Amino acid sequence: MQNIQQIKATITNRNRNLEEASFEKPVLLVFLRHFGCIFCREAMKDIGSKRKEWEEKNINVVLVHMSDNETAEKYFKKYGIPNIEHISNPTCSLYASFGLTKGSASQLFGLKNWIRGFEVSVIKGTPIGLRQIGDGFQMPGVFLIAEGEVKDSYIHASASDRPNYESIISCCAA
Repeated sequence: MQNIQQIKATITNRNRNLEEASFEKPVLLVFLRHFGCIFCREAMKDIGSKRKEWEEKNINVVLVHMSDNETAEKYFKKYGIPNIEHISNPTCSLYASFGLTKGSASQLFGLKNWIRGFEVSVIKGTPIGLRQIGDGFQMPGVFLIAEGEVKDSYIHASASDRPNYESIISCCAA
């Protein structure tokens, strides 16, 4: 995995170097699926509901997405995370450098995903996206970076997986 080099080379929408930011405070780097994905929308809702608490624990949340910054910021605002730091990566090169692959048919369209999709959309009321913005095959993941190093990570086995963010940040939360 080339993620150490990528950490050094990656710049956020606030013109901050990811490595330098990780020395200021731990960075929860969340790689999202495309904005039309219901599980991406669920992740944004989850992050929106916990963001303030995480910031109080000295964790900086940075999102990686596959759209342009203007489109991303509209989605972030809609899901309760306005002004969040983020990285536009439409080529998915950053995803790949962190070992995040393209999903197989079962990872993307398996029964588990259909069941969770029903739960998230019908039972929890998260709207289904009609427009795919980004690579629909790209798998998501979460990395906790502190002092220039990945301290913990969560690689999704299926598109519908829901990471335990609290467990991931526990190693570095104040």
